[in-house]
Amino acid sequence: MKVLGIDIGGSGIKGAIVDTKTGVLVSERHRIATPQPATPENVAATLKKIVDHFNWKGKAGCGFPTPLLHGKCQSGGNLHKSWKGVQANDLFKKKSGIDFTVVNDADAAALAEMNFGAGKDKEGLVAVITLGTGIGSGLFYNGELIQNTELGHVTYKNEAFENYAADSIRKKEDLSYTKWGKRLNKYFNHIELILSPDLFIIGGGASKKLDRFIDEIETNSPIIPAENKNEAGIIGAAIAAAEGIK
Repeated sequence: MKVLGIDIGGSGIKGAIVDTKTGVLVSERHRIATPQPATPENVAATLKKIVDHFNWKGKAGCGFPTPLLHGKCQSGGNLHKSWKGVQANDLFKKKSGIDFTVVNDADAAALAEMNFGAGKDKEGLVAVITLGTGIGSGLFYNGELIQNTELGHVTYKNEAFENYAADSIRKKEDLSYTKWGKRLNKYFNHIELILSPDLFIIGGGASKKLDRFIDEIETNSPIIPAENKNEAGIIGAAIAAAEGIK
């Protein structure tokens, strides 16, 4: 099945047509800078430009950077506070004229990883942890997505753990990979205590640098890098639409 996958981020909105049976992009990726301010009306208008670029009339999926409940934003995330309470799938349909499946961006990236990447055919409880501007998560049990886990928001010292251990914090505080790895060790140990997953998969830009900090992380569960890298959000958004995830 061919599906339009769109990944909405804080700096760019990217889309491509995806073959959801193979996970391969069958078009060139098209990117437009995220509008500022990233209000619902502005983002929806930019998303329509992506749809129009491909002259797309079929199914479409979107990975979106806020906590969601059946397509409804539970907060503004890192986009704009006015997103809270917006039914994003209805807004995008109204603006573009086509049906949209909208899922959390970390869930979308994790879907790609479980279908066509490091998580393929992995059973049990698998936690895909995305280390980037924040800490995103996608949780799967026997290959089935458990949506909207937001494991970057578990608390440490009375604030979200992502404010202590995200890759953006490493850059902001100019931490060595050794010091960052020690922070991540606290994070992964905390998640392991709560969930006891069979496997951790690390996604985001940090997945390419795993060898620089993995020795600082001691968990019972194995940790492996993600494989889909930059296209995971687009591929996973398309999978979500193909599977009819709500």
